[in-house]
Amino acid sequence: SILEDQIEYELPLGWVGRLLGHSFVRSQLERLFQYRHETTAHDLESHLRLGPARPMKILVSGAGGLVGSTLVPFLTTGGHEVVRLSRSKPKQDVAVAHWDPVHRETDLSAFDGVQAVVHLAGESLGTSRWSRRKKDRIRTSRIDGTRFLCESLAKLTVPPKVLVSASAVGYYGNRGDEILDEASRPGSGFLSEVCRGWEEATEPARQIGVRVVNLRMGMVLSPAGGALAQMLPPFKAGLGGPVGHGGQHVSWISIDDLVGLILFALCSESLDGPVNAVAPHPVTHRELTKTLGGILRRPTVMALPAFAARWALGEVADELLLSSARVNPGKLVEAGYEYRHPRLETALRHVLGKAEADE
Repeated sequence: SILEDQIEYELPLGWVGRLLGHSFVRSQLERLFQYRHETTAHDLESHLRLGPARPMKILVSGAGGLVGSTLVPFLTTGGHEVVRLSRSKPKQDVAVAHWDPVHRETDLSAFDGVQAVVHLAGESLGTSRWSRRKKDRIRTSRIDGTRFLCESLAKLTVPPKVLVSASAVGYYGNRGDEILDEASRPGSGFLSEVCRGWEEATEPARQIGVRVVNLRMGMVLSPAGGALAQMLPPFKAGLGGPVGHGGQHVSWISIDDLVGLILFALCSESLDGPVNAVAPHPVTHRELTKTLGGILRRPTVMALPAFAARWALGEVADELLLSSARVNPGKLVEAGYEYRHPRLETALRHVLGKAEADE
């Protein structure tokens, strides 16, 4: 495969703009294209590593979200046909299947020929205080929506062979330094309760013989959204720092590895049930802070005390910022998944476009 990029641009202010801005713009474009070329090459390697496989017709919910928007082009790069499951009724786009989990409506005819399903839809956790209504939306979108999708799959004459359904490491709750694997007991708290219900809601699909993989996702590293995108503005301004004592464990996964292991789960018949979708080397929040600050070349001394986080965010602080989950991806390692970014620094440098040479 040959990937070629060509771009034409004109800087403002004529010769003054060219004199002052040419080198900067050129370096930014080169960094952008280098990232695109490396990502495309790695995507192709991920597909080839799984061996010659017949292209699949894959139904994806949450295709417009952080993970879905990266997953869909990754799958189509490998020759797979993607049908987006959307709440918006399709017009002439045959690659969109309508569903409305709130009113329990769906167009089952659009599911014909679907061989695999990736279920990512769910209400965003957000970064502000959780009201009772917000918590109800989080719980309902994940549990009731998943159950409705699986009940819809059970109505098909020929159901898909595999369902990869999102879950989260929030399943384990706040567990301190305990090393957690897929067999570890669930924790306590709101997110743990939601994750348990989320995974149990896939049972209707499992009962009809669909292989179900529940991906317990860690913190997804992507500047396009999620926790990292929220951290970048204060860190770039030199206002970053650890939250609380900083010793809480953060189990993370790069966006590239997450979409790669989703395909791996679709194609690997040995994977079933809960699978920890995290990198093999979790870090403490202090290490995350120090690494990100070092890459951005910014100080990280603006610590946020635990009491201040709880005062500002309430339950969100304990569930998301101060909770510790040291999660081991035992099943993925045993199944032979090869990580692109097993270490935090290389993962952050890649997604932020900060190569060693930039230092």
